[in-house]
Amino acid sequence: MFTGSIVALVTPMDDKGAVDCASLKKLIDYHVASGTSAIVSVGTTGESATLAHDEHADVVLRTLELAAGRIPVIAGTGANATAEAISLTQRFEGTGVVGCLTVTPYYNKPTQEGLFQHFKAIAESTELPQILYNVPSRTGCDMLPPTVARLAKLKNIVAIKEATGNLSRVSQIQELVDDKDFILLSGDDASGLDFMQLGGKGVISVTANVAAREMAQLCRLAAEGNFAEARRLNQRLMPLHQDLFVEANPIPVKWACKALGLMATDTMRLPMTPLTETARPVVERALKSAGLL
Repeated sequence: MFTGSIVALVTPMDDKGAVDCASLKKLIDYHVASGTSAIVSVGTTGESATLAHDEHADVVLRTLELAAGRIPVIAGTGANATAEAISLTQRFEGTGVVGCLTVTPYYNKPTQEGLFQHFKAIAESTELPQILYNVPSRTGCDMLPPTVARLAKLKNIVAIKEATGNLSRVSQIQELVDDKDFILLSGDDASGLDFMQLGGKGVISVTANVAAREMAQLCRLAAEGNFAEARRLNQRLMPLHQDLFVEANPIPVKWACKALGLMATDTMRLPMTPLTETARPVVERALKSAGLL
């Protein structure tokens, strides 16, 4: 459940900005049918930053309900305050969530020791498996490999989503982590295949929102060691990997989901705004290049 193509699922909203449960069910059914390995509910792509605490939990629990055991659900539980991250994590104890994805604290810019103590406190507060999430382009905070290695010694810290796009991090972390079962996941679609070829076990993917079957196949080919075929498929998806970030995520991918009929609207909450007119042809071309439109 912590390998392969794991979708960083968008949170569909209606015209008024409320969660659209009908579209959420449609998205989940699409991922079940397409072979997606697991869903991350209310991570960055799921707009965790604009959902209230209770609402955040409600979306995860509704995702669990609609998944109905057909696909594992991982809860996004990150916060820039340790106490808040612990509170959110503990809400999912005993719910059926298979683990938590917890981003490094944003805005605060903690030291490496602060990062270690933050994640240690969260891990010690729960029995749920924890996936570390390092995305310095979003948080202004980079969790370095020695800190990852320290945290990997804690029994329920089982993986990292490494979203720097720096492929050298794979070998750096592998060399320092004693537990060879510790899972490395890419958080960068554009370099995800290279990440897997170096030893990563999958991708927590934005692209999978619109190319679920293709991303699942890509990860299967990589796991089988068939990198020649995987690279041909990845080349077809590369415009999506890149152009789904033509504006801040999840603006382009929500527009793409709507364009493909996967959800009713591309509504987001302020300060996020819809895809601009100039960016729409860029995303449309990427969808056509991938054979989705």
